[in-house]
Amino acid sequence: MYFSKIAVLFTLAATGFSAPVDVDKRQAKLLSVQDYSQFQVSDGVAGNALAEVAQKFPIDQIKANLAGVSKDDLAILQAARVAAEGAETDAGGFNDAIAKASGTDADALKVGKIKNKVLKLQLEVLALQVQQAQGASNQAKIDAEQKKLDNNVKTDTASKGKTSQAVAFKATSAPGGAKAAAKPKKGKN
Repeated sequence: MYFSKIAVLFTLAATGFSAPVDVDKRQAKLLSVQDYSQFQVSDGVAGNALAEVAQKFPIDQIKANLAGVSKDDLAILQAARVAAEGAETDAGGFNDAIAKASGTDADALKVGKIKNKVLKLQLEVLALQVQQAQGASNQAKIDAEQKKLDNNVKTDTASKGKTSQAVAFKATSAPGGAKAAAKPKKGKN
């Protein structure tokens, strides 16, 4: 009697251990929500924008397992891209600041805008690559955005050593995060 109960328990346990397990193979969370001012790359000098983006976001770690990027991390990448685009095109962003500036201030803002485009486009390409690895059919979009990224990296590299100025833009990488008006940052060239 006891032998048959034990045999049944072992059989059930063995069956349970051998059954397929639905394990989420996503990476641990790599990104955290930040204000735009924490991940912007437009301050400083031109020439190394792509490397600066890689210092702010774990690009290599994400690329090592695109299919495993969590939904939260993908949403943060996408929100950070939206924030960078807002810093370029929204009221008070780079476009407005450049239109109002002149001389060396305008030049520094133009260099900063290119560095911001590198940030925006690298995040866009990376998010599209994650989506593709997770089943999306978007190679044409990846190719188009990669071409834009390559062009802006070339422009940044050609401007190596030139002063770059950011804008003080209120935005966040929080999915659905709010954006606010920007103004040129002073004193952080």
